[in-house]
Amino acid sequence: MSIMAAQRMGLRCLSLDAGVDTPASQVAPARVGSLSDEDAVAEVFRLCERVTLENEFVLGSVIEGARLWAGAERQCLPDPFCVERIQDKLVQRRSLVAADVPSPPAEPYKAGDGSLVERFGLPMVVKSRYGGYDGKGTRTLRTHEDVARFDAWLESSGFGDPQLDKGWLVERFVQFEREIAVMVYRSEVEEGCFPVMVSEQEDHVCSLVYPWEGDPPGPQGVALAAVRAVGGFGLFGVELFELADGSVQVNEIAPRPHNSGHYTLDWGGVSQFEQHVRLVMGLPIVVPRGEPTAMANLLGIEDPGDWQDGLRAAIEGDRDVRVHWYGKSESRPGRKMGHLNVAGSDCRERAAAARERFYAAWGS
Repeated sequence: MSIMAAQRMGLRCLSLDAGVDTPASQVAPARVGSLSDEDAVAEVFRLCERVTLENEFVLGSVIEGARLWAGAERQCLPDPFCVERIQDKLVQRRSLVAADVPSPPAEPYKAGDGSLVERFGLPMVVKSRYGGYDGKGTRTLRTHEDVARFDAWLESSGFGDPQLDKGWLVERFVQFEREIAVMVYRSEVEEGCFPVMVSEQEDHVCSLVYPWEGDPPGPQGVALAAVRAVGGFGLFGVELFELADGSVQVNEIAPRPHNSGHYTLDWGGVSQFEQHVRLVMGLPIVVPRGEPTAMANLLGIEDPGDWQDGLRAAIEGDRDVRVHWYGKSESRPGRKMGHLNVAGSDCRERAAAARERFYAAWGS
């Protein structure tokens, strides 16, 4: 989607992916290679004037090494040092706390350290410091028995060895009312936010996104402060917890276009993807304005039929539904296969209903 936004502006694009038939390769030239292979990443820097990320799993050290190999004048946004601060969730947390950004305190998890329960209480949350997403690499320990089982798993699997996977962190459990999200954009001369959105989750995967009804300066100010705290320039998705008293805390930062911003493809204003491209290219950015819009994720199901049956059913029930299908080669239960957007009145209810029609036809 970022590539297509760039192509509309006349830019030529190249992607790097470990897969062969990928969504990006269907719309622009692509190179097949591991995202951890410094030579493969360096080839992208050699061929492209500007480089950016679709996910945060390319190690910052690999990005910087590849950039220097290809030529120090090559640019990457966000820069590798910001990416490193975000990739290590413990460093990300400490950066936020150090900048007085509301965020649950965290520290390294050490198996067998009984004082952790005393300091953090139960339940407490443990996370893999690297690589987790959509609930993967995150566990909530609610009882002393949960802690003992997790310690035994760490010791038996070797995952507790920081030399193997940089270890785990523990943080205080946050009793939140709901999850919200803000897309933040920041250049050397301008910064701002897209609207605050509610992000409903099912099994730790984003399911439905719709406009938040509240006072936006509060969450937007916290989201901006979070991006500043990690030295971020570019486009960032900031996930937040909304607490019972109306305050917010930062959950996590993503240094890229984010699922919670997909609604901007059809809201009538600049999309997060065009804003992303403008930032990467050093072009003036657009103040986001659009009408209320909801987004419903389309996740893979068991024994799917023809997805175009779902497309037809969703649109025939509401002609204003916009379906975005990603063209992934394999559908698996829970995998994000596409999304649909609905703008205007009752957008939340209409998006949910359109998705139900899509699933009923797709699975028949």
